[in-house]
Amino acid sequence: MTPAPGRASLALVLALLWLCGLFLRVPILVAPALAPFIGDELALSQALLGALTTLPVFMLAVGALPGSLAIAHWGPRNTLALALAVTALASAARGLAPDTGWLLFASAVMGLGIAAMQPALPALLPRWLQPHHIAIGAAVYMNGMLLGEFVGAGLTLPVVMPLVDNSWRMTLVLWSIPALVLVALLFLPIREQHRPQGRPAWLPDWKQPLTYKIGLLLGMSSALFFGTNAYLASLLLERGEGDYLGITLMLFNLAQGLASVLMLWTARYWVGRKPPLLWVIYLSLAGMLGLILFDGWLAIGFAIMMSFTSALQLILLVALPPLLAPSEDTGRLSAGNFTIGYTLSFIVPLLGGLVADWTGYTVHALWVILLYGLITLPVAWTLSLTADPPRSQAA
Repeated sequence: MTPAPGRASLALVLALLWLCGLFLRVPILVAPALAPFIGDELALSQALLGALTTLPVFMLAVGALPGSLAIAHWGPRNTLALALAVTALASAARGLAPDTGWLLFASAVMGLGIAAMQPALPALLPRWLQPHHIAIGAAVYMNGMLLGEFVGAGLTLPVVMPLVDNSWRMTLVLWSIPALVLVALLFLPIREQHRPQGRPAWLPDWKQPLTYKIGLLLGMSSALFFGTNAYLASLLLERGEGDYLGITLMLFNLAQGLASVLMLWTARYWVGRKPPLLWVIYLSLAGMLGLILFDGWLAIGFAIMMSFTSALQLILLVALPPLLAPSEDTGRLSAGNFTIGYTLSFIVPLLGGLVADWTGYTVHALWVILLYGLITLPVAWTLSLTADPPRSQAA
């Protein structure tokens, strides 16, 4: 048996995982903060400004399988480093884009880089961590990802932009420099706990029920969060509650970060076990129902509960492939899950928006998302978690 890594080595691994998780979201969430400045200079419509955020999110589904192929050929560490470099350079290229076409092209390439990072991280966990540390490793990089939403959106205007004379172009370039430094840090000497022999398969096993089940549940979690985020402003305005919008959006998104902090403490007890997963799914669906049926602060409270529990659901699901699949199959299982999950998280809210346009009521978009969650609920009941991960004695 390979001896467990020392505390210094474990701390280094967890720090690298957290930083990589941060850059799963920072490059995407920088764009909304800079949108007014980009729109003024390039004369972009609202649809094109929205595409600066939605296009990379859509590419998360498109790029998952190429990411799995890269993992099979070059290994998860090399894939993660290459994908992070592509993400950083493409994000910086947005700041150098001479016109709208190049701006959107760079945004799409950036999304592909992030898409390849997503399966590389869970595939790296069993190589860098002992089995009893995999759950905390997943919680750590997911904490970085969810807090990255606040770092990208919250620090760009008050902190980063003033450093470059309020230039949106140089702000994008400046945000990319730490990611390039992280690429180099990924090659620090870290002992691998397990290295698969031969070249593993890269295509997801489409005959494996776990590919679909985890993917469908990921789609539920992401559709609940992204869909509600997309329609919350319109819903509150329709209800005459526009004054609540600012505080609601802040608390709604803050709940995701708080959930990831909770998982740092509970991952060793919750990850890989079915009851916690079922409970957070029930609570997230109940939160969406409460948002639909009630109004005022009660509805807002349900929305915040839904955001919090959907984040817990996301972390519990993303942590499953390293626990349930052999090390050589973790990357392709994750890639299949992300392909299905992010495709659904794009399609379901879009379908809800079409229904809302047809009926004239924003709340009907939320009903569509809730309906998808209810239809998918039996998948959670039949999900078989055969692994019973050992509890870490020291995180």
